[in-house]
Amino acid sequence: MSVQFGRWNFEGQPPDPDYIERVSATLAPYGPDSNESYSKGGVRILYRAFHTTKESHRETQPHISSSEAVITWDGRLDNRADLIGELNDAVTLNSTDVEIVATAFERWGDKCLGKLIGDWALSIWNPRQRSVLLAKDPIGTKHLYYSFDDKQLSWSTILDPLVLFAGKTFEICEEYIAGWFAYRPAVHLTPYVGIHTVPPSTSVLLRPGKHTVNKYWDFDPGKRIRYRTDAEYEEHFRSALATAVQRRLRSDRPVLAELSGGMDSSSIVCMADTVLALGTAECPRLDTISWYNDTDPNLDERPYFSKVEEKRGRTGCHIDLGAQSQEVESEVDSDHPLMSEFESDSLAAIPVTTRRPSSKLFEQAVAHMRSQGHRVTLSGIGGEEATGGGVPTPTPELQNLLARARFVTLARQLNAWAAKMRKPRLPLLWKAIRGFSPLVILDIREYVKPAAPWFHPGFVRRNRATLRGCPSRLKLFGSLPSFQEHIHALDDMRRFLAYVGLYSEVLREVRYPYFDREMLEFAYAVPQEQLVGVGQRRSLMKRSLVGIVPDRLLQRKRRAHPPQRPRKDNSTDWPSLVEMGKHIVSGSIGIVDQDQFLRALQKARCNEEVPVGSLKRTLFLESWLRHLTMQGVVKNSAFIAGLHYPSDLKAKGTPAHAQPTSSAS
Repeated sequence: MSVQFGRWNFEGQPPDPDYIERVSATLAPYGPDSNESYSKGGVRILYRAFHTTKESHRETQPHISSSEAVITWDGRLDNRADLIGELNDAVTLNSTDVEIVATAFERWGDKCLGKLIGDWALSIWNPRQRSVLLAKDPIGTKHLYYSFDDKQLSWSTILDPLVLFAGKTFEICEEYIAGWFAYRPAVHLTPYVGIHTVPPSTSVLLRPGKHTVNKYWDFDPGKRIRYRTDAEYEEHFRSALATAVQRRLRSDRPVLAELSGGMDSSSIVCMADTVLALGTAECPRLDTISWYNDTDPNLDERPYFSKVEEKRGRTGCHIDLGAQSQEVESEVDSDHPLMSEFESDSLAAIPVTTRRPSSKLFEQAVAHMRSQGHRVTLSGIGGEEATGGGVPTPTPELQNLLARARFVTLARQLNAWAAKMRKPRLPLLWKAIRGFSPLVILDIREYVKPAAPWFHPGFVRRNRATLRGCPSRLKLFGSLPSFQEHIHALDDMRRFLAYVGLYSEVLREVRYPYFDREMLEFAYAVPQEQLVGVGQRRSLMKRSLVGIVPDRLLQRKRRAHPPQRPRKDNSTDWPSLVEMGKHIVSGSIGIVDQDQFLRALQKARCNEEVPVGSLKRTLFLESWLRHLTMQGVVKNSAFIAGLHYPSDLKAKGTPAHAQPTSSAS
């Protein structure tokens, strides 16, 4: 989780020292282990380390290669041994990750990017070619933003300095906001016109007057893994998961695993114990952290994660949600004054609150991590998508058979699924066929998220596809439909990762074994019927982990969704028209129709029927836009002229033009 920043003035004058000092102060909380820099001519590069491996302590960054290329690397190189073998005697087992990457770049140029397996983001300043190359791993677990004009280029791990110190105000990117309303902004966008992010699996080459974006690697839709027996698939799954976990256990300190009691987190912990017992992982110890709630049977995971703890003979850190249910409930209800989600002395560069939810729970988890020296956390996110989680459905398998015209097998499998699900065959077949239909035919509630009625018509028209949640039509020819669905699910997870920010309050590197590149290649290449059997979710995963994960978890049914709370009188939860004021920022920039929005708000205050979720989200957006306006990031003179502070902000006495400090990106 080390951070980097670079500035290149094309005409050769050094960046302003005061500017660099402010950027350095912004980066400082995220990289406590070093403060290094490179400066030559019009280029200045900053690097602050957050060490998580034994090799990282020996790194000197920015790293200068033999050809004078300046490389800044934030990441973990998983295939070190393979690259060392390919590079012959140029590097050794004692070489740092950045030395191996630099040598690979010297040998293969930008072709080396596809060979780098792991979680990483890098920048390469090439003084001979007068160019900067920015790139990220294929999944996108790291952040790397950049902005440029005809005079300069800036890039950064953290969005804040590109926004705070640009010396100008920004227009808000409509497409990003539309994606945010659909809960997943596109991975190449930021909220600001003119500031970009490097997409996963992509390199960006920048020269004065030139901006080239290139996809350097992608999953192979033609790759197939076919075995004669189920046992061979199971052995390959175990091997792939063990490798994915082993790679992410590489740490010079104890690693903390999130243990929820579900299949994904439990399989990671149990496989980690297996790997550690074999002595093949570079990790002194694996600890766990779990949350439970005895007061709600739908949320009580203790019976399940306790089985994992019993198997490993160790109890982890337990955080009782029920003991602080009142605090949690008050946070969930969001019963707060307008703009109270944002602290007045920090910037929320993306639309996410800077006010910590469930502060006692958060502080308890952070205190535990600090006391045990944890810097790395393992997360089970991504497991359900890769292993056939969710409600078992025949649709992907039937679509594969349709696309390959295997009609005899199609009839047999259709009969088997219909018998298992106790449903007629024709509706199951029609659902599979419908996936190939043009999107205009699929313009129904199941596929399309309707726009809120108070959105400005022009905003809806310009961003219709994004507001729909980016539904995709399956292609009948080409890659298998199941592969297309895998990539669509991965893209959704990439959007999630792009939205996950860094927080200086809790310094940790989150690692995701189920996002391992080779693990995903395996999952995408095996037959769909291996992942999901007839009426059996996660068939391959459960068969493979017998004897590794406790039987109670392997036999566990899918978690039930908590029952919906009964509707309550929430008329007093909504801000009044007086509190909203005469000027709506989201209205002035063309996102909402101000009159329609205020009418919907008034209906909510009268406890009339309105789309509550969309209304709350629009209010949050308005609060965030006002926050940006007060921070001087977005220009809105009409709002500033009529600016009045909510009481909780006014009490802090912070002026609208105060210089904020960085909190999150």
